[in-house]
Amino acid sequence: MKIIRAQLNHFRSYEGCDLAPCEGVNVLLGDNGQGKTNVLEALYLCCTGRSHRTRQDRELIRWGADFASVKVDALRRDGSHEVELVLPAAGRRRIKIAGQEVSRSGELMGHVTGVLFSPEDLRTVKDGPAERRRFVDMALSQIRPAYYYALQRYARALKQRNETLKVIAAQPAFMATLDAWDEQLAAAGAELVRHRREYIARLSAAAADTHRDIADGRERLELRYLPSVAEGEEVRANLDALFAARETDLRRLNTSVGAHRDDVQILVEGRDVRAYGSQGQQRTAALSMRLSELEVMREQLEEWPMLMLDDVMSELDPGRRRQLVSRLRGIQTFITCTDAEDLAGAGVGKAWRVENGALWEA
Repeated sequence: MKIIRAQLNHFRSYEGCDLAPCEGVNVLLGDNGQGKTNVLEALYLCCTGRSHRTRQDRELIRWGADFASVKVDALRRDGSHEVELVLPAAGRRRIKIAGQEVSRSGELMGHVTGVLFSPEDLRTVKDGPAERRRFVDMALSQIRPAYYYALQRYARALKQRNETLKVIAAQPAFMATLDAWDEQLAAAGAELVRHRREYIARLSAAAADTHRDIADGRERLELRYLPSVAEGEEVRANLDALFAARETDLRRLNTSVGAHRDDVQILVEGRDVRAYGSQGQQRTAALSMRLSELEVMREQLEEWPMLMLDDVMSELDPGRRRQLVSRLRGIQTFITCTDAEDLAGAGVGKAWRVENGALWEA
């Protein structure tokens, strides 16, 4: 997949931006705080419908503007794809595919695909299970629309079940209504777990090879999927777990078991890197996971997604930087950095200078 053109209007620091990238390595150069990351954020928004930095659309709108918009024209193996998101200061966002507004956010998925690696990715390794679930959810949503819709169904059922628990606490006569939400939660949860289990198995195999190369064969990386329910891919197992947890859930007024409690364990040489890994090991594991995500997406889509590297070159030692650069061939890549020296050997195709929300070719 290649992005042919990207247009930003009133997005973050940009009043307007019109980018025509090359098929290879594209670089955004400039000091910190000038707006480089905003471009990658806009591209990622067109891939997933979400920013990697905020959940609030209002924060993406330039100060004083009534709306922000991002439009991307991409060329894939099946032809041209055009995606546009319009984010109003008031009201609901609008999504357009090939110029036609769509009613469901899931229809955005799969038109523009990409993998973003940023310094925040260290949170995937260091923070709690929610960050690792988000990592898996964003990747799977891009390559499997069915997963995205199951995720939406699960979120709705979980919200309703939690609200029902609060109602029952005040009015026990409503206990029977819990069965309906248990059934919906169990069905959607089983679908999520099936997809996650398969994806983590493939990702772990790819990550082991990637990590071995980046770490010069010194360390072995393994990913293990840890579902909240042992046989969580089975609807019956989820129903049984929800029923068994009812007493606890009614006391806490919250659902204690299910796919929203799953985790992914990241092991280096058999040890949990979150608890026992050094900062360098954690950073290398995060990079290996992102590059492996890129590889698994290529297998699923039968073409490379784009790769976005946000200010990560300066974080890597020369050896890891060389390993990363060697993997960019044939992949449309967008890199932000403050020092062009960090890009030695990257084969830069196009470069832009970024300053105060303005961009021009270098």
